[in-house]
Amino acid sequence: MRRLVLLTFASLALIAGSVAWGQTYPNRPIRFVVGFSPGGTADVIARAVAAELQRQMGTNIVVDNRPGAGGVIANDIVAKAEPDGYTVLCISSSFVAGVAIRTKLPFDPQKDFAPITLFATGVPNVLVVNPAFPGKSIQDLIALAKNKDKPVTYGSPGIGSVQHFVAELFNLRAGIRLVHVPYKGQAPALNALLGGEIQVVFLQPPGGVDHIKAGKLRALAFAGSSRWSGLPQVPTVAESGVPEFQLKGPFEGLLAPARIPREIVTKIHTGMRKALATPRLRKFFSVSGWEGDGRGPEEFRNFLNEELKRYAEIARAAKIRAE
Repeated sequence: MRRLVLLTFASLALIAGSVAWGQTYPNRPIRFVVGFSPGGTADVIARAVAAELQRQMGTNIVVDNRPGAGGVIANDIVAKAEPDGYTVLCISSSFVAGVAIRTKLPFDPQKDFAPITLFATGVPNVLVVNPAFPGKSIQDLIALAKNKDKPVTYGSPGIGSVQHFVAELFNLRAGIRLVHVPYKGQAPALNALLGGEIQVVFLQPPGGVDHIKAGKLRALAFAGSSRWSGLPQVPTVAESGVPEFQLKGPFEGLLAPARIPREIVTKIHTGMRKALATPRLRKFFSVSGWEGDGRGPEEFRNFLNEELKRYAEIARAAKIRAE
């Protein structure tokens, strides 16, 4: 009986402490950990969001860049951080891609993190070719790729990048073998395409759209489930005769260490939804080719689990592995 009473008091004390913790949060700066170098897409978005979120939450938010191993270093830092809401992880599609190509990780992507919010989504990739490439459509590209005497090459920002996954899924669905040429970033891959070193690239709009409109690149199809309003004349890959092909566009979200109090997750999510509704952030996403989202913890968890499964299936079928 005495033990039962002690356990009851301990549980009540834990609940009371959690509520009190949530009521005083935040009372010091919050750290946004980003797994990539300053100046990249993930960093630029994280800084724009942090600037607006700190106005909503009344505390400073510091972006902490921890590049390396495709984001694994940053992920591990947050997985092992105190679950107090003062260290959170900004993730992108690279999170699920990086997990899919590694057999050994210092963290569990599903058990060691608490989803907070999916705060932005981007336009799916567009398949572009050099204007000198003879193919004018997806079916032309497939026919040319089947000629083993003249391999068709595609470039990506690197092994395990989202564009690598999109291209390998295209290979699987189309029954062809475009030859992968990895580069160290999207810009070198795009320059190689413009220079005629390779024939194909899957680009993330709005990057490269000016080149398309200027005739320096030819867009053949979108990887998404529907056409994009920015280039409405360009069909989807599925429309072009490759059924069951589609891969969602990029995303950005926030994760916290597991066991973070629910009240703190709610506070961050509420602040983020308010930040996403501001004209400043809405304009930022609009001109960047992104869209604010704001889905909550459970919806984000379901989304993330689906993406982890999807990328793992592609990595397994296409034999994509980290070097």
